[in-house]
Amino acid sequence: MSPPPSQTPQQPVPHRGLGRDTAVAAVCGLVVALMVGASFAAVPFYNWFCRTTGFNGTTQVARAAPSAAPLARTVTVGFDSNVNGLPWKFEPEQREIDVPIGKVVTIYYRVTNLSKHATSGQAAYNVTPLTVGSYFTKINCFCFTEQTLAAGESRDMPVVFYIDPAFAADSENDTVKTITLSYTYYPVRDPAPKPVASSESAPRKGNL
Repeated sequence: MSPPPSQTPQQPVPHRGLGRDTAVAAVCGLVVALMVGASFAAVPFYNWFCRTTGFNGTTQVARAAPSAAPLARTVTVGFDSNVNGLPWKFEPEQREIDVPIGKVVTIYYRVTNLSKHATSGQAAYNVTPLTVGSYFTKINCFCFTEQTLAAGESRDMPVVFYIDPAFAADSENDTVKTITLSYTYYPVRDPAPKPVASSESAPRKGNL
């Protein structure tokens, strides 16, 4: 009778799943950290990106009114307001107006700090339809600066704009009857210091 064959000792199987789980956890942690960091920089990054690329219905900026007379064609411009993470009440003076294309118009938004301490915010903005952003031109807008409101303070903030006459020359806009200008206020964690003698707001004026 032959002796039983010798058995080779079984080698332990390495726990490969442990290293993979660690890598996945590290990646997830990095993603969360990036998301948290991005939330603090959301408004500055959003404004820079949209102004640079024209993404998401970002409006144009001009220093003066168009030289040509306004057109007979009008378009309805609606005004939307939102607040994200601030104890503010924020709404337009008017919900919509009919605007002759090429005419400079001034409208006001009112913001009120409902908290018992000073808070700061900055607005992001866009227009819809998104393709109209290249024709919606602002001369003055509160979204370009941080706003700091004392407890209970209210402020009227102007938006001066016009619809570029090139809007009417683009056949893709023939069916566009309404444009919506939308703002969302976000908190500013470390507001820039303000000069002691700075003016909080300019006096109200009518349509330019």
